[in-house]
Amino acid sequence: MNNSEIFQLSQKYMPGGVNSPVRAFKGLEIDPPVIKRGEGAYIYDENDKKYIDFVGAWGPMLLGHKDEDVISSMKEALDNGLAFGAPTYLELELAKFMCETLENVDMVRMVNSGTEATMSAVKLARGYTGRDKIIKFSGCYHGHFDGFLVSAGSGVLTGGIPGSAGVPKGSISNTLVAEYNNISSVKAIFNAFGEDIAAVIIEPVAGNMGVIKAEDAFMNELRALCDANRSLLIFDEVMSGFRVAYKGAQSLFDVKPDLVTYAKIMGGGMPCGAYGGRRDIMEKLSPSGPIYQAGTMSGNPIVMTAGIATLKKLHSNPMYYENIEKYGAMLEREIKDILSQKGIANVINRCGGMMTLFFTKNENVKTYDDVKTCDIDLFNKYFTHMLSEGIYLPPSQYEAMFLSVKHGDKEIQSFSEALRRL
Repeated sequence: MNNSEIFQLSQKYMPGGVNSPVRAFKGLEIDPPVIKRGEGAYIYDENDKKYIDFVGAWGPMLLGHKDEDVISSMKEALDNGLAFGAPTYLELELAKFMCETLENVDMVRMVNSGTEATMSAVKLARGYTGRDKIIKFSGCYHGHFDGFLVSAGSGVLTGGIPGSAGVPKGSISNTLVAEYNNISSVKAIFNAFGEDIAAVIIEPVAGNMGVIKAEDAFMNELRALCDANRSLLIFDEVMSGFRVAYKGAQSLFDVKPDLVTYAKIMGGGMPCGAYGGRRDIMEKLSPSGPIYQAGTMSGNPIVMTAGIATLKKLHSNPMYYENIEKYGAMLEREIKDILSQKGIANVINRCGGMMTLFFTKNENVKTYDDVKTCDIDLFNKYFTHMLSEGIYLPPSQYEAMFLSVKHGDKEIQSFSEALRRL
């Protein structure tokens, strides 16, 4: 079966034909390619068309597809079984490695996704502080947990909906929304609800309204506000952790979070997540403390094996990050030059291997409102053209594109040549 036949039939058995909304290419007049394999910086669809992949499974494939060390370690682990629902040495090995190589992480709890990590971190913060309310930022997406689906970034924006049906008002009554990079909006909320706020959760490098890095002064004041009000600061590094730097986005700021969430990259492409932080907070989790969180598949041996192989390889090869920065900067320059020659207004935000091209006449894109000024028709034209040229990009103006260690001169040149033909 070809791409179109598979997608059309999929709509009979899966809502929208997909298992995650953005994959459906809603708003575009084309069916999504159906991917059957990947290798290095490339993926191949059921029509045997080859693409340079700038999505990388939405970030996890930092080492590229089918990394030989990750794959071989998983094959060895498969010989021992798939799941036990019991303690294993592998989960200790990964937890120990993370605690020893990351900053501000004394203990970790493994889970199976970014959504699990963030919702569990918020529950922990509430249990630790004895408070109910949290502050999130418009445009930041922390997973599909009910309490987060307010001004939630890419999925909601792309779908053209204000939030999500099926979320009771009571589920979001304790979620307070501030404006990203606007400390005055945070101060106003603390002035009104300070004694009730358990935590502030933020993507230090946002990726779900497009890439926007928090400003240094904003982050410093945010930390000070949390300290003054005895609220916890949670960094959602599901997307930026291990990607913008091995130690994540927190290494880019002079700010220490109380809790950090991880996922995507740490599993090397397998379903994986974790949250960690200060020992006195983490020890409040059951069975050490009274805050209950559990998962049958948490710490799955195959997933832990993939995570160990991925993180050890990233940690021992700092040149990977240097190369990604090199080629990310090269790609950014190429796009700016080409679009300038074409007279197309744009802003490019990039942090390491995360980048978004915003089609806007704004001079900067720093907030959720800035993002909403983008020309979606122009983005759709750009995306459709690039896909036809064999360049696989996120099908939404409000997402990030990603580079892997396998992207190099050849891939950047191919991207540039395709863009010139726009």
